[in-house]
Amino acid sequence: MRLNLCWMLPLLLCLVGSCTTEPGVSPTQSTDAGTQLETEDQKTLYALGQWLGQNVEDAALSEDEISAVFLGLSDRALGREPRVDMEQYGSLLPLFMQRRLLVAAEAALVEATGFVDEQAQTEGAIRTESGMVIQEIEAGTGARPAADDTVTVHYHGTLPNGRVFDSSVERGEPATFPLSGVIPCWTEGVQTIQAGGKSRLICPPDLAYGPGGVPGIPGNSALVFEVELVEISQEQ
Repeated sequence: MRLNLCWMLPLLLCLVGSCTTEPGVSPTQSTDAGTQLETEDQKTLYALGQWLGQNVEDAALSEDEISAVFLGLSDRALGREPRVDMEQYGSLLPLFMQRRLLVAAEAALVEATGFVDEQAQTEGAIRTESGMVIQEIEAGTGARPAADDTVTVHYHGTLPNGRVFDSSVERGEPATFPLSGVIPCWTEGVQTIQAGGKSRLICPPDLAYGPGGVPGIPGNSALVFEVELVEISQEQ
């Protein structure tokens, strides 16, 4: 679980209290069919749902399982009797999530390993001793940074499926930080780029965020960064 949403759950329950489903129709089907995102409030509530979903997405729940979650939320909000013994099954939640996250992380590691291996076979790719893959996009003409330098870069970070999790390009403003304070893949990879150049860095999980992941990045994910080195400055 990523974020502590306890403070907003009463609000969420009140909001869901206005949702009903027809007999024989799953909660997710009903919501997809009946909810329009036209007003600012509706769009804000949709963002709330996205935020809540982010906290369980690493557990890789199926649509049927998400429907069960929604059913429990709706029953509570509408004052219906619980359909299960809450004392018994509520206490199982931490273990359930731990187990599901472990299974998802193991599957993600297999997928990440295959993806990095595949990227290493592309023309012009270089695989370093650490296991990361570097693909030059545009050669630079300036100096290369050292591990203790501070750099200014433009970057675009995605998961292997193309989902963007962070991007200075989308924000329209380059980022500046010391290379000693980033993930190992960046510390190593950016040192290979000459100022003015751009490379694609493919990071295996052990050089990124490992099995724990971070918000927006599931555990054992391979990461893909397109990095343009704008400027180098010696650390003071």
